[in-house]
Amino acid sequence: MIASLNFLLAFFFSFIGTIPPGTINLTCVQLGLEKKMGIAWRFAVTASVMEYPYAWIAVEFAEWITSSPLVVENMQLITAVVMTVLGILTLWMPSTPSTITTRISESGYLRGFILSVLNPLAIPFWVGTTAYLNSLYWIELSTPLRLHSYLLGVCLGTFAILIMLVYLAKKIGTQFTQNSWLYRIPGIALIVLGIYAFVQYLF
Repeated sequence: MIASLNFLLAFFFSFIGTIPPGTINLTCVQLGLEKKMGIAWRFAVTASVMEYPYAWIAVEFAEWITSSPLVVENMQLITAVVMTVLGILTLWMPSTPSTITTRISESGYLRGFILSVLNPLAIPFWVGTTAYLNSLYWIELSTPLRLHSYLLGVCLGTFAILIMLVYLAKKIGTQFTQNSWLYRIPGIALIVLGIYAFVQYLF
């Protein structure tokens, strides 16, 4: 019973936590607009699986992470850099693709792995979420079964929202096939979010 509740709560918070724009979900939107469904599925699977170690680190090392502001600040800086660079690449790649960028772009697994590794803000998110749920006594992670049911919920919640975004973007892209600017929206959004993250980090 407790393991099931852990799973459901982790699924719910993972689902809603992945809705705000970020490198992972905007990439899914981009792939959906481009109708690259096979790549999108592989990307979503890899990105979801990568949530598992991040959530585990958050649970196991929550006290150390929260006691070191430098760690969180550096994560924000990394995210700012990654978002800005990916936004520029997303806008630039269609006209001047290189062998490396093409390989990464066409490999859902590799693309998902790289973007997930460069997205460490998942750790502070799960530190905060886990601490909040623990404070309300809604979850219990004292046994391996309960812990891993929680982590499984994290992965599947992320996967569910990513796949939903892919198919919603595909539907929108189908209706506006002649609008080339539509396909540039994710890249522009990443640049804007990257600049915003830089401003937050600096000020």
